Amino acid sequence: MSWTYLTLAILLEVCGTTSAKMAEGFTKPLYSVVMFVFYGLSLAALTMALKRIDVSVAYAIWSGLGTALIVIIGMAWFREPVTLARLFFVVMIITGVAGLHISGRES
Repeated sequence: MSWTYLTLAILLEVCGTTSAKMAEGFTKPLYSVVMFVFYGLSLAALTMALKRIDVSVAYAIWSGLGTALIVIIGMAWFREPVTLARLFFVVMIITGVAGLHISGRES
């Protein structure tokens, strides 16, 4: 169940960050409120995941995959530049997260 909570935490954090972009500096009240709700729920789900997952592994996965997803959303939805360097570094983030996950199993 902890991995389910971590997955939920990642998705909620990505929704919060997307809402932050759409809030346009707190000028759109609905997106501003929704942003705080998503971030709060994300931290609650992350806290539940930490019951059984090492904090170092859980936080790396939460922040790393969240970052990678936001980069992809930025390029796909917000028309941010798609460059070879960005794609390479997203792959590097995912590779690093996978490495930490695998190394967490060995302990």
